[in-house]
Amino acid sequence: MDLFKKCRDYTLTKDLKKAGVYPYFHRLETKQAPEVKMEGKDIIMIGSNNYLGLTSHPEVIAAARDAVEKYGSGCSGSRFLNGTLDAHIFLEKELAEFLGTEDAVTFSTGFQSNLGIISAIAGRTDYILCDKENHASIYDGCRLSFAKMLRYNHSDMEDLESLIKTVPETAGILIVTDGVFSMSGDICKLPEIVKIARKYGARIMVDDAHGLGVLGAHGRGTAEHFGLEKEVDIIMGTFSKSLASLGGYMAASAEVCEYVRHNSRPFIFSASITPASVAAARTALAILKREPERVARLKEIANYMRKKLVEEGVAIIDTGSGTPIIPIYTYENLRTFVACQKLFERGVYVNPTVSPAVPVGQSLIRTSYMATHTFEQMDTAAKRIKEVLEEVKDIKD
Repeated sequence: MDLFKKCRDYTLTKDLKKAGVYPYFHRLETKQAPEVKMEGKDIIMIGSNNYLGLTSHPEVIAAARDAVEKYGSGCSGSRFLNGTLDAHIFLEKELAEFLGTEDAVTFSTGFQSNLGIISAIAGRTDYILCDKENHASIYDGCRLSFAKMLRYNHSDMEDLESLIKTVPETAGILIVTDGVFSMSGDICKLPEIVKIARKYGARIMVDDAHGLGVLGAHGRGTAEHFGLEKEVDIIMGTFSKSLASLGGYMAASAEVCEYVRHNSRPFIFSASITPASVAAARTALAILKREPERVARLKEIANYMRKKLVEEGVAIIDTGSGTPIIPIYTYENLRTFVACQKLFERGVYVNPTVSPAVPVGQSLIRTSYMATHTFEQMDTAAKRIKEVLEEVKDIKD
């Protein structure tokens, strides 16, 4: 059989394009901001992870520009060899200080961070307990590690404990969870996870990609939100969301960071973060430290939009998390695609999430918000969402 037969047989994108509802790869022509230009249209952007609104901040842009002048456009090698700038080291120190850990390690992308951390820390004789709704990069990191992965039902602490009881006493155990789950916007049950981990001698890793800059009085993330900053062993995060750049990191003890630096293949064999990205992340982090009110404003905008959607009669599942991720369930794949296209045509950008990314029958429109959005923009977006959902309510796959 020809290896490429699967490619010829893949017709989904052709079918969606023919129907005029293909929702991906829309061309963005301006900076990420509350309002953008996409394919010539003025669009309210409620499908971005630019939570603090810093991607267009003048200081962030200037820092990136200055870094290119000083260091050039790239590092031409891995951190392990010729690709370590003093700026990389400064960023790691600043992250560790902000998050209250001994050390930090930066990776070239957020996805690579989970690959690099998990595959280095967990081996063939170890076990990983993984929430079923964790990010895809966590799953791929688990596979790369060769450890035994046990998946517990989403935020089901009874299921987690029943599984951890089956792990041999001689095995190392890592519990991995998203801090804020990227599709639903709900927050992991960290206090209960900490209790279980301590009871069974497990270590805890929190993927705080959607938690940094979002949770906690200072934006330090999930652990700060619960007052458990000393109880999490590894914090992973990204620069591509609240920190307005590209890359990722782990924050942990000095010995764990040093081990990962010398044993993580995704870290050792990848080129380091570009100078511009490092400078942008450092500056965004400095702004977050200086302006923690952005975190409070982000929650204010998200809660306003939740209230507005309910007032418009839009059915949402409110977990009470207050995070800037609000899923709107459309249930059917085709209904989701049509709704997203209609919203785009009316000047609102959202993210379609369909099976197999979510279980069949649980398709949704993922909306997410920025601290720099206005209430007027939320009013407009909520009204258009209501109109479109009413128009597509009878569409089935």
